[in-house]
Amino acid sequence: MTTSRRIPPGPLSGRAAQRRVAQLKHKRVAEALEREIRRGRLSYGERLPGESALAERFAVSRNTVRAALSELGDAGLITTRSGKGSFVTFDGQLLDARHGWARALRDSGAQLSVTVARCARIHDLALAKRLGVDGAEFVAVDRVRTRRSGRAVSYECSRIPLTAETAVIPERGLVDGSLTRTLTAAGLITARSEQWVSARRPTDQEAEAMGRDRDDWLLAVRRTNWTATGELAEHVESLLDPAHFQLHQTFDVT
Repeated sequence: MTTSRRIPPGPLSGRAAQRRVAQLKHKRVAEALEREIRRGRLSYGERLPGESALAERFAVSRNTVRAALSELGDAGLITTRSGKGSFVTFDGQLLDARHGWARALRDSGAQLSVTVARCARIHDLALAKRLGVDGAEFVAVDRVRTRRSGRAVSYECSRIPLTAETAVIPERGLVDGSLTRTLTAAGLITARSEQWVSARRPTDQEAEAMGRDRDDWLLAVRRTNWTATGELAEHVESLLDPAHFQLHQTFDVT
């Protein structure tokens, strides 16, 4: 008969121990800065101290500081701009965009202004083929959202199927300024959505509409909404400033 016993792990080698200590240091720095950000001691838009100052404060190397900042960036708490430093992007709010950006931003307390850049009937055969719908006539509603500072945070181009109810939108405008309410009034109520997310630079037209540089990278979100009967409710393609938006998804695995 043989017996077995658990052998306790031996001491870490010198290099492994150093790596573990370094990892613990950058975690400690990241957690300390995260607490300050979430408690409002470092407020939205504020520039963090430079790497040298943070290294001196926490008594760590600049490499450790960089690793901590990278972790904060991955968590959506800061953004780092080459040559300019790191800035707080966390404003204490989570957005639920199931009912559209407008409602999500309004519910979060964000103070934004909305400009309708275009509201017109259009013909787009390529989009109709891509979506697999009959009829290539749509109502186009393009909107730009900006903060108090005048900086655009989103550019949203919605395409709505042309019906007797939606045909009047270009003349009458949106119901209470809300596209969601306008679609509801037209009987286009979303029951199912598909969404794709990528990143790209804006076109010349998009850059001009948002007041952005052509070299800026932005989140590109494409969402198609369908009614309970399988009819197209809305197709919207949005460009979002990644300094103000991040996508968070949860999954139930069974």
